[in-house]
Amino acid sequence: GYGHATRVSAFACHLLHLEPRPTIYLISSAPEHVFAGSIDEGALYRYAEIDPVIVQPLAYRVDRQKSVEGLEQFLSEKDAKLEYEKTWLAEVGADCVLSDAAFLGCLAAHAAGIPSVLITNFTFDSVYSYLSTTLRESESHVLDTLQPPEQPHLHIEDLVPDIPVPLSELEPLVAQIHAGYRCAELLLLLPGNIPIPSFSLYPALPSSDWVDPKTNTYYPEILKYQEEPPSSHPLHAPIPFDPPQPVTRSIRPAPLLVRPPGPTIYTPEGRAKLLDSIGVPAHLHDPAYTKILIVSFGGQIFRKPVSRSGSRTPSVDSTSSPTSSSPTSSSPTSSREPSPPPPQLVGPSVSSARITTLSHLWIPGAPPASKPPTAMSPSVDKRNGAPALAREDAYFDQSADEDEPRLLPDGWIAIVCGVSKEQWSVDDDGVDTGLPDGFFVAPRYVYMPDLEAVADVLMGKLGYGTVAECVDSCTPFVYVSRPLFIEEHGLRQLLQREGTGVELSREAYEAGDWATAVEEAWAKGGDAKLKKRKDSSMGVGLDVRNKAGMEMAREMMEWVHNRTGK
Repeated sequence: GYGHATRVSAFACHLLHLEPRPTIYLISSAPEHVFAGSIDEGALYRYAEIDPVIVQPLAYRVDRQKSVEGLEQFLSEKDAKLEYEKTWLAEVGADCVLSDAAFLGCLAAHAAGIPSVLITNFTFDSVYSYLSTTLRESESHVLDTLQPPEQPHLHIEDLVPDIPVPLSELEPLVAQIHAGYRCAELLLLLPGNIPIPSFSLYPALPSSDWVDPKTNTYYPEILKYQEEPPSSHPLHAPIPFDPPQPVTRSIRPAPLLVRPPGPTIYTPEGRAKLLDSIGVPAHLHDPAYTKILIVSFGGQIFRKPVSRSGSRTPSVDSTSSPTSSSPTSSSPTSSREPSPPPPQLVGPSVSSARITTLSHLWIPGAPPASKPPTAMSPSVDKRNGAPALAREDAYFDQSADEDEPRLLPDGWIAIVCGVSKEQWSVDDDGVDTGLPDGFFVAPRYVYMPDLEAVADVLMGKLGYGTVAECVDSCTPFVYVSRPLFIEEHGLRQLLQREGTGVELSREAYEAGDWATAVEEAWAKGGDAKLKKRKDSSMGVGLDVRNKAGMEMAREMMEWVHNRTGK
C-alpha cells in the first residue's frame, strides 16, 4: 500500500544521505511515482508483487472472504516468487533486506543467506489472523442506495456478508506469513504499533484473542503488554542459517517516519502556490478567515441534491472578501450569503448483483495501488489510471430542516484527494454539473505533507501514513473506524498520546453529517495547529524528524556492518 511506500521512501532518503552512501533498491507493487523523493536521491526502483492485499468494498469495510481468497492465491505463487527474489538478491550482491512489512522479503533474505530487518508498526500475520474475530462490521446504510433496480430488496449484507473466517481455515495460511517474519533478526518498531507475534513470544496468535469483541478494545493484559518496553519481552529464537551464522534477535524502538513538508509551505507564498494549483480562489487562502478540511477517502463521490438546506460554506464563485469568524463557530457570518445546498454522498457503483471492490487498500491521499479483477473493476480514466467513480442517481431521503446533517461548518472549504475533476458527478443526461460549492479536488499526485500543512482538519480512515503525518503537522484528525483492521488499535493509542483524534461514526459519515466532528476536532487541536504553523513559519522544529530519522539510519547501518562485516 501507499502508506508503507511513503515511509519506506522517507527512510530510504535518510539512508542515502549517509557516508559512505549505500546502494538502495526499492521493491514494491506501489507505482514508481510514490517513491519520487527517494528515487531523486538515487534509489533504484523495481516493480514486483511481493505481498497479498486486503480487499475492501468501501474505504472502511473489509471483505473477509475475498481477502482470504487473495491470500490463498498469493501463497500458491509463493515458492516461485521466493526463488525469483532469492536469485535477484544474489545477482545484485545485496547485503541486507529491509522489509515494511512484506514477509516474502524476510523469507528471501534468509534463503539468500543474508540478514533482514523489519521496519514497521504491525505485520500481516496479525491482520489476516484477525479476520476470525467475532466482531462484526456495522451496517453500512449508504449501500442501501446501491441496489440494482431489478433487486429492490438487496442489502449490503447480501452483497458482502460479514462472516468471521474460521480459525481452522486461517491458521495454515497465517502460519506461512508468520514463518516468513520469523526470519527477520532485527525489528525497528515504529510508533502506533500493535504486538508483533513473530518476535515476541507473547501475545501469540490468533490476534482475535487480543481484542474484546464486545467493546472493540484491547483486553487489559494486552494493554499492559503494550505499555511495557519492548526490550523487556522474551523473543522467539532466531531461525538458523545453512551454513550456520551467528544470529541474535532484538527489538528497538524507532522514531516516527514521515515525509517532510516542502521548505516554503509554511510561508504565505508557498501556501498560496499550493492552493492556486488546486483551484482555490485567492480570497479563500487566508487561514484567519477560511478553514480547510482535507477529505482522504476513495470510492465515494459527492453530488448536489435537487434542493436541500444546509451549512453555509464559502462559494467557489464568490468574489467578496471573507469575513472573520471564530475557528469553532458554526453560526453564519453576516456578510456571507448562503451557498447552494451542500453535496450528498453516494457510494460505489453496482455491477449486476455485486458491488465494485478494490483489491488494494485505498490509502488516504492516493488512488488504489492496483486494479481489481476485470469482473469487479470500475471503469478507468485512461489518462491517469484512476478508477472512474460511480455515477449514481440515488440520494439520502432527508428532510430539509435545521437539524439535518451538515457536511461542513460555516467558513470551511473541503479539498478532496484521490479523484480527478472529470470523475465528479454528472446529471442523468451525462452533463457535467460541476464541483459542489466549497469543494475542490487536489491534483492527482499532490504532495500530502504539504496539503496536511495547510489543512486545519483532515478526515479519513486510520492508517499509519495519515496518522503519522497528522501528528507531525499537528493536524486534527477526524477518522472513520475500520474495526476489522487490528492495526487501528495501535494508531488510536498514537493519536491519544501525540495528536488529536475524533471518531466519526459510519452512519454520520455516510449521511454527510461531518460538521460537528470537524468542529470538535478543531476545538481540541486548533491551538496546537496554530502554534505549529507559527513555529514552522519561523523555522522552529523543522529538522526534528529529520535528525531522528538520520540517527535511526546510522544505527541501522552500524547494525548491518556488525552483522555482516561489510
